[in-house]
Amino acid sequence: MMDHEWNDSQPIYRQLRDRVVAMILDGVLKEGDPLPSVRTVAAEYRVNPLTVLKGYQQLVDEQLVESRRGRGMFINAGARNLLLRGERQKFLAEEWPRVSATIQRLGLTAEELLEAAATPCSTKDAETKDAEKEPKS
Repeated sequence: MMDHEWNDSQPIYRQLRDRVVAMILDGVLKEGDPLPSVRTVAAEYRVNPLTVLKGYQQLVDEQLVESRRGRGMFINAGARNLLLRGERQKFLAEEWPRVSATIQRLGLTAEELLEAAATPCSTKDAETKDAEKEPKS
Protein backbone atom coordinates (compact mmCIF):
# COMPACT_ATOMS: atom_id res chain seq x y z
CA MET A 1 0.00 0.00 0.00
CA MET A 2 2.51 2.63 1.13
CA ASP A 3 6.23 3.06 1.56
CA HIS A 4 7.40 1.85 4.98
CA GLU A 5 10.08 4.55 5.35
CA TRP A 6 9.51 7.78 7.27
CA ASN A 7 11.69 10.85 7.08
CA ASP A 8 12.52 13.29 9.83
CA SER A 9 11.59 16.43 7.90
CA GLN A 10 7.94 16.39 8.97
CA PRO A 11 5.69 14.58 11.46
CA ILE A 12 4.69 10.99 10.65
CA TYR A 13 0.96 11.81 10.74
CA ARG A 14 1.56 14.43 8.01
CA GLN A 15 3.58 11.97 5.92
CA LEU A 16 0.79 9.41 6.31
CA ARG A 17 -1.76 11.99 5.17
CA ASP A 18 0.43 12.91 2.18
CA ARG A 19 0.78 9.25 1.18
CA VAL A 20 -2.98 8.74 1.21
CA VAL A 21 -3.38 11.94 -0.84
CA ALA A 22 -0.85 10.63 -3.39
CA MET A 23 -2.74 7.33 -3.59
CA ILE A 24 -5.99 9.21 -4.29
CA LEU A 25 -4.33 11.38 -6.95
CA ASP A 26 -2.70 8.31 -8.57
CA GLY A 27 -6.05 6.49 -8.67
CA VAL A 28 -4.94 3.73 -6.29
CA LEU A 29 -7.72 4.78 -3.90
CA LYS A 30 -11.00 5.70 -5.58
CA GLU A 31 -14.19 7.37 -4.42
CA GLY A 32 -16.01 5.10 -1.98
CA ASP A 33 -12.95 2.96 -1.25
CA PRO A 34 -12.26 2.24 2.41
CA LEU A 35 -9.01 3.32 4.04
CA PRO A 36 -7.14 0.60 5.89
CA SER A 37 -8.12 0.52 9.55
CA VAL A 38 -6.16 2.59 12.04
CA ARG A 39 -5.06 -0.59 13.82
CA THR A 40 -3.89 -2.23 10.60
CA VAL A 41 -1.80 0.77 9.54
CA ALA A 42 -0.40 1.23 13.04
CA ALA A 43 0.66 -2.41 13.24
CA GLU A 44 2.04 -2.62 9.70
CA TYR A 45 4.08 0.57 9.94
CA ARG A 46 4.90 0.28 13.63
CA VAL A 47 3.49 3.65 14.60
CA ASN A 48 1.19 4.71 17.39
CA PRO A 49 -2.53 4.32 16.49
CA LEU A 50 -3.07 7.92 17.64
CA THR A 51 -0.57 9.03 14.99
CA VAL A 52 -2.55 7.22 12.29
CA LEU A 53 -5.79 8.64 13.64
CA LYS A 54 -4.36 12.17 13.53
CA GLY A 55 -3.33 11.70 9.88
CA TYR A 56 -6.76 10.33 9.02
CA GLN A 57 -8.43 13.18 10.92
CA GLN A 58 -6.64 15.68 8.70
CA LEU A 59 -8.17 13.94 5.69
CA VAL A 60 -11.62 14.20 7.34
CA ASP A 61 -11.03 17.90 8.11
CA GLU A 62 -10.13 18.47 4.46
CA GLN A 63 -13.36 16.66 3.45
CA LEU A 64 -11.42 14.04 1.50
CA VAL A 65 -12.66 11.11 3.58
CA GLU A 66 -15.63 10.46 5.80
CA SER A 67 -15.88 8.41 8.93
CA ARG A 68 -18.75 5.95 9.06
CA ARG A 69 -19.41 4.89 12.61
CA GLY A 70 -18.55 1.24 13.08
CA ARG A 71 -17.52 0.79 9.44
CA GLY A 72 -14.34 2.84 9.01
CA MET A 73 -13.13 5.68 6.83
CA PHE A 74 -14.07 6.01 3.17
CA ILE A 75 -12.90 8.24 0.30
CA ASN A 76 -15.50 10.94 -0.39
CA ALA A 77 -17.05 11.55 -3.79
CA GLY A 78 -15.14 14.35 -5.51
CA ALA A 79 -12.03 13.90 -3.35
CA ARG A 80 -9.70 13.48 -6.33
CA ASN A 81 -11.05 16.57 -8.10
CA LEU A 82 -10.76 18.59 -4.89
CA LEU A 83 -7.16 17.45 -4.49
CA LEU A 84 -6.30 18.13 -8.14
CA ARG A 85 -7.64 21.66 -7.85
CA GLY A 86 -5.61 22.28 -4.69
CA GLU A 87 -2.44 20.64 -6.01
CA ARG A 88 -2.63 22.61 -9.26
CA GLN A 89 -2.97 25.88 -7.35
CA LYS A 90 -0.09 24.89 -5.08
CA PHE A 91 2.10 23.98 -8.09
CA LEU A 92 1.36 27.27 -9.86
CA ALA A 93 1.99 29.31 -6.71
CA GLU A 94 5.01 27.50 -5.27
CA GLU A 95 6.81 25.54 -7.99
CA TRP A 96 5.96 27.21 -11.30
CA PRO A 97 7.83 30.46 -10.56
CA ARG A 98 11.09 28.46 -10.13
CA VAL A 99 10.40 26.31 -13.20
CA SER A 100 9.52 29.38 -15.28
CA ALA A 101 12.67 31.20 -14.15
CA THR A 102 14.79 28.18 -15.11
CA ILE A 103 13.14 27.97 -18.53
CA GLN A 104 13.85 31.65 -19.14
CA ARG A 105 17.40 31.41 -17.81
CA LEU A 106 18.13 28.52 -20.17
CA GLY A 107 16.40 30.19 -23.10
CA LEU A 108 14.15 27.20 -23.80
CA THR A 109 11.43 27.71 -26.39
CA ALA A 110 7.86 26.47 -26.21
CA GLU A 111 8.61 24.10 -29.08
CA GLU A 112 11.56 22.58 -27.22
CA LEU A 113 9.45 22.09 -24.10
CA LEU A 114 6.61 20.48 -26.05
CA GLU A 115 9.05 18.21 -27.84
CA ALA A 116 10.63 17.20 -24.55
CA ALA A 117 7.20 16.48 -23.07
CA ALA A 118 6.18 14.41 -26.09
CA THR A 119 9.33 12.28 -26.11
CA PRO A 120 10.43 11.60 -22.54
CA CYS A 121 13.96 10.32 -22.29
CA SER A 122 16.50 9.76 -19.57
CA THR A 123 19.04 12.42 -18.63
CA LYS A 124 21.80 10.29 -20.13
CA ASP A 125 19.94 10.13 -23.47
CA ALA A 126 19.52 13.93 -23.44
CA GLU A 127 23.21 14.44 -22.69
CA THR A 128 24.13 12.11 -25.55
CA LYS A 129 21.90 14.06 -27.94
CA ASP A 130 23.42 17.37 -26.77
CA ALA A 131 26.93 16.00 -27.28
CA GLU A 132 26.02 14.92 -30.81
CA LYS A 133 24.84 18.46 -31.61
CA GLU A 134 28.07 20.12 -30.41
CA PRO A 135 30.71 20.73 -33.08
CA LYS A 136 33.75 18.50 -32.74
CA SER A 137 37.12 20.18 -32.48
